[in-house]
Amino acid sequence: MDQAKQEEDYGYGHYPARNTAKPKMSLLRESLGTKNHKCQFMLTLAIETSPYAQLLLSAMKSSGCEVFRDRHFSCEDCDGTVSGGFDAASSQIVLCQNNIHQQSHMNRVVTHELIHAFDHCRAHVDWFNNFRHLACSEIRAANLSGDCAFRTELSRFNFGLKEHQQECVRSRALRSIQAVRKISREEAQKIVDEVFPSCFNDHAPFGRIPHGKKDAKFAYREFVKRDRYYASL
Repeated sequence: MDQAKQEEDYGYGHYPARNTAKPKMSLLRESLGTKNHKCQFMLTLAIETSPYAQLLLSAMKSSGCEVFRDRHFSCEDCDGTVSGGFDAASSQIVLCQNNIHQQSHMNRVVTHELIHAFDHCRAHVDWFNNFRHLACSEIRAANLSGDCAFRTELSRFNFGLKEHQQECVRSRALRSIQAVRKISREEAQKIVDEVFPSCFNDHAPFGRIPHGKKDAKFAYREFVKRDRYYASL
């Protein structure tokens, strides 16, 4: 991590292993750790079986940003407030091995962070200086990853009918911004409101909001067929 970015924080405080001043455990010791082994196993399942992840990985490859498991994912211990993160400085997805305990949670975190990686690839997001860019990607990630799906919200005992998806996305985007930037709730809310309409309706690369695994599978099939169509032209 760049020293200047360390000093300005940018949310890196949530990820102790990102601190280059702190000595890291040996690769062998880390790989043998129970939490790390479980995290790696769940990551493999997410990449190989989740249609959300499969679509995003295919879309990134098509955009010239192919993702490599060993290079672009890292299972690490984090503080107790986060489940994952996208480190734009290294183009690496952090998976919080001490906070992710179920496969469904891992699938959502991998998808959420891959959406950030996809935005980083296609839109050249200014993560460190432009709060609107950050807010837009957080809105998209909350909207498209399943974070606000009915079943997920039900497990949190959050109930709502009219525009519940929009309210959930707003709330989670707001929380994410405040977790990684020193900004007041009022300012963060203003930024989210400014970019919300366009970013909420940006469904790339899914084409629609995937409200469940069935929707994600359909979107993935459509994406694969689209690639075959263009390849035959």
